[in-house]
Amino acid sequence: MHAHGDDDGTIELKTPEQFEAMKQAGKVVSRTLALLRSAVRPGITTGELDRIAEESIRSQGAVPSFLGYGDFPGSICASVNDEIVHGIPGARVLREGDLISIDCGAIIPDDVTLVATGRWNTRGWHADAAVTVGVGEIAPELAELSRVTEQAMWAGIDAVKEGVALNDVSTAIDGFTRSQPRRYGIIRDYGGHGIGSSMHMAPMVYNYPVRGERLVLTTGMAIAIEPMLTLGKNKTRVLADDWTVVSKDGSYAAHWEHTVALTPDGVVVTTAPEE
Repeated sequence: MHAHGDDDGTIELKTPEQFEAMKQAGKVVSRTLALLRSAVRPGITTGELDRIAEESIRSQGAVPSFLGYGDFPGSICASVNDEIVHGIPGARVLREGDLISIDCGAIIPDDVTLVATGRWNTRGWHADAAVTVGVGEIAPELAELSRVTEQAMWAGIDAVKEGVALNDVSTAIDGFTRSQPRRYGIIRDYGGHGIGSSMHMAPMVYNYPVRGERLVLTTGMAIAIEPMLTLGKNKTRVLADDWTVVSKDGSYAAHWEHTVALTPDGVVVTTAPEE
């Protein structure tokens, strides 16, 4: 999930102990997303995927970051086809050829007694990641859309280093996307964010270069990098549920995300899939 207006502009620097909790949260998210990827098939509902996710998160000693955030009713965002982000899981049945992005967050709570009942505002340490998955056989252009979005994310992650400008990360995402033979819509209305003791914190992580952005990355920071691309234009609109963001032109979208920590031992992708 990306920023929905709950950070106060403070850049939070984490201690090594706090990063350990964030790494633990990252493993929970990574394992949960692996479970969800294997569960995606024609005929399953997005609500069933949500139930799998909540059970997985809580069974690993964590709490869902999304559940109850604002009034969000799910433990995952499930965004299908022209839905870019913040799709609410429910009765929608996945069909052969669909493209679904699944966004998932988890908190390692400071108070372990809250594991069974905790929600987004539980005090603790967060991880946030998203994958895009084809349902059954998908069109080659959709597979390529997802691949390019994922690689754009990795281009951004590869640019993360102590002392590097945050804008260089944004430029790397944008540059990789624009280097492709096909033109993609790079979503500008939404982007990545700082993360740590809250799911959304400063700084905003844009997926394109921003004039005047001067923030420099430093040890102790953690950011969620999450490009969103469409097969068409980059304009968006929000549906009547006040959450689901769709492409204005109805073109299909993909979304990938990882949480990246600048630890004293180097850059760590806390939500990277386990080997």
